[in-house]
Amino acid sequence: MDRWAVLGFAVLFCLEAAGAAKLGIVSTEGGFVEGVNKRLGLFGDYMDTFKGIPFAAPTKTLEDPQPHPGWPGTLQTKEYKPRCMQSTLTQTDIRGSEDCLYLNIWVPQGKRQVSTNLPVMVWIYGGAFIWGGGQGANFLNNYLYDGEEIANRGKVIVVTFNYRLGPLGFLSTGDGALPGNYGLKDQHMAIAWVKRNIKNFGGDPNNITLFGESAGGASVSLQTLSPYNKGLIKRAISQSGVGLCPWAIQKDPLFWAIKVAHKVGCPTDNTTVLANCLRVTDPKTLTLAYHLEVTNLRYPLIHYLGFAPVVDGDFIPDDPKNLFANAADVDYVLGVNDMDGHFFAGIDMPSINRPLASITPQNVYRLIQGLTVEKGTPGADAAYALYTQVWSNTEDQEVMKRTVVDLETDYIFLVATQQALQLHQANAKSGKTYSYVFSEPSRMPFIYPAWVGADHADDIQYVFGKPFATPLGYKPRHRKLSKAMIAYWTNFARTGDPNQGESEVPIAWVPYNNNDSAFYLDINHDINYDSVKQGLRVPYVNFWNVVYRNLPDVRTAAKRE
Repeated sequence: MDRWAVLGFAVLFCLEAAGAAKLGIVSTEGGFVEGVNKRLGLFGDYMDTFKGIPFAAPTKTLEDPQPHPGWPGTLQTKEYKPRCMQSTLTQTDIRGSEDCLYLNIWVPQGKRQVSTNLPVMVWIYGGAFIWGGGQGANFLNNYLYDGEEIANRGKVIVVTFNYRLGPLGFLSTGDGALPGNYGLKDQHMAIAWVKRNIKNFGGDPNNITLFGESAGGASVSLQTLSPYNKGLIKRAISQSGVGLCPWAIQKDPLFWAIKVAHKVGCPTDNTTVLANCLRVTDPKTLTLAYHLEVTNLRYPLIHYLGFAPVVDGDFIPDDPKNLFANAADVDYVLGVNDMDGHFFAGIDMPSINRPLASITPQNVYRLIQGLTVEKGTPGADAAYALYTQVWSNTEDQEVMKRTVVDLETDYIFLVATQQALQLHQANAKSGKTYSYVFSEPSRMPFIYPAWVGADHADDIQYVFGKPFATPLGYKPRHRKLSKAMIAYWTNFARTGDPNQGESEVPIAWVPYNNNDSAFYLDINHDINYDSVKQGLRVPYVNFWNVVYRNLPDVRTAAKRE
């Protein structure tokens, strides 16, 4: 290339840069913010990113979030802020901060023109209401919840944020002394902030879609059901979690509050005194006062998840199953992974992941007993009879181990999701309903047996476009799957119909219809006409939602010391 060509190239580059589409300094209710504008590829479009915008004031221990007072000048929002205080995975120390209510925004721009009126997708992370952060797990500065790929490919604004977790987010005495749901109220503050401010970033405040996974999926569900969000949420996507899941609502919060109080030395005979004592306890001490045991458990793991939302008579005014009229005008996508329960089953029965280890019918029955404590022997016997119908006389180990995974997937995720689909459809006015199962086999072949399908959280990497962001870690089929999921998700956010929008999809996703042959989409890298299916695990869903539920309770759920 001669020097004139090089010079021409340089001039062209400078002209392109001079005309770059960027928001620059943006006005928000708290003050001005400035993010980072970057070009995607040599001649691609632009992306504005804002990281660490405060949406509420620094939190006070076990108190509701408050509006942010604002700031002078222009706030530089170019780096993630610390996540909310939580234990490390070893549960021996803490990470994060009480000053954590910040959000992050990705805004896709054209080559020379800034975007306007874009759909807005607000992500709520999972982590059992104990762990997590708006940026997600980080490997070599590659954050799991980086919104760039979805924003760019779907032409939507993506927002992620932090909310309080563990005792600081969800400890409750079950009465007015400590009503709880602080983490849910944080989420609501973030959603309301987006509603009020996103227009200045090029977003449509009347087209906000919540999406989330696991505890985040349950949070999405509960936010659509809370009367506090009336008029804020247009659409919602719950991945592997709804407000009806057995772990999504803590039915005996006082039990767990007293356990924490004993650990930190607070009196427990009066909830007002207990609450006052906990509020002045060091937040790190409070956080570490709850320890989730994961080995040698007497009962299945889900019984040990102590801190979750509660029915407080206010933010969640009633049992979630009675609140679906509040979501009558919300378009809703709900689904599970086909082996969502594998993660939990691997903790409850580690032998399922050991090729040379065997499990026995007695092992399976004991696990079922642990899941069905409130119905006693009749419940355990009925569930065991149903789930072992697929066993042959030889008791094939793979079949038995898959049965354990199916059992936990159904009990922990699928059955509640199917019930939520039915209730949303039954209460819907303008809201549309879509159902899916994600079934791409897990990418953990050296850890898991070959028969393991889509484990819990396996879907997130495809929704967030990791096969494009880190192509060396994936194969072409994974990029095909990621492209399809981003297309369905962002089309849905744009129009309420996953088939209609900016992006082409592999096959039409048929809406859910409320009967035993209800349609759902089976999502994996080979989506074709056969992927539109009907009647998802109907005998099992009907067993848990009808037969099992109608059995008399013999005791309340087990309490563990």
